[in-house]
Parts: sequence; structure tokens; C-alpha cells
Amino acid sequence: MNSIHDITDYIILRVKSEDRFASLINLKLQKLLYYVQAWSYGINKKPMFDGEFEAWIHGPVNREIYNRFNSTKYLYSEINIDDCMNHNVSLSSEDAEFIDFILENYLKYSGAELERLSHNEMPWIETRGDLNVNERCDKVITPELMIEYYGKKWETIKS
Repeated sequence: MNSIHDITDYIILRVKSEDRFASLINLKLQKLLYYVQAWSYGINKKPMFDGEFEAWIHGPVNREIYNRFNSTKYLYSEINIDDCMNHNVSLSSEDAEFIDFILENYLKYSGAELERLSHNEMPWIETRGDLNVNERCDKVITPELMIEYYGKKWETIKS
């Protein structure tokens, strides 16, 4: 299984190598990671990487990646190639193709737009339950919720 740090670095390198002026704020990176994982569960019924996401106020967040950047980056801080831990990420061609597919569909959105998108999706909503939109939450969005929701969406897309 892939390391979440390798997938994080792969995304940073893909985004910033293609266009060094492309925006990749911390908030957007978290949502891109979430959608890679969520669609992997939905399409392949298995995770792309080790790591889970909590239903935070600003949408799904992986705490390990949050902690990785927390000392130097804020929610709206730009992430750059210098922030990579591994500049030579080696993924299988299948995994790289899958991640590129997700990026093709989600990179066009800003971090705020991805946050709004995730706030309208069942896995985040159900995980938060009755909490107010501004209440803190550290509940994990389960693989089962991602499989159910994104699996149904994938079946609709395919048909």
C-alpha cells in the first residue's frame, strides 16, 4: 500500500511541476487527498494509501498530513515543491493513472469550492451527525461510507 506522504508529494509535484504558479493551498491539498482516497474506495473498494479522514469544520482532513504542515502552513497557505519530503515518488503506473484521473476532475476547483462540495456529500454529513457546521469534530469518515457513496456515484457515471 502507498504511503499517504508519497501520495501527498506526488500531488504537489504534479500540480507544481506542470504550472509553478498553480494554486495549491493546504485546504485544497487535503481535499484532493480525500477525493483520491474516497474514489479509490468507491471504484476499487480499497484504499489508495494508508490514512483516514476526519470530518472537520472545513471538510475532510487527514490529521497526519495536517500535522506535517501545521508548524509552517495555515489553511490558506500555499504548498510548494520545497514542501515535498520525497522528490522522487515511485508509484505503480496504475496508481499514478488513477490519481491523475482524480486530479483532472478536481484540480479546476479552489480549496473553498472543494470544501463546499465535500460539505454536500453524504460521508461528511453523516459522520458529523447533528453537529453544527461550526462545531469541531474528529470523527473518522469510515471506508464503508465512502464505498457506499462514491461506489453509487461511480455506477451512475458508468451507466
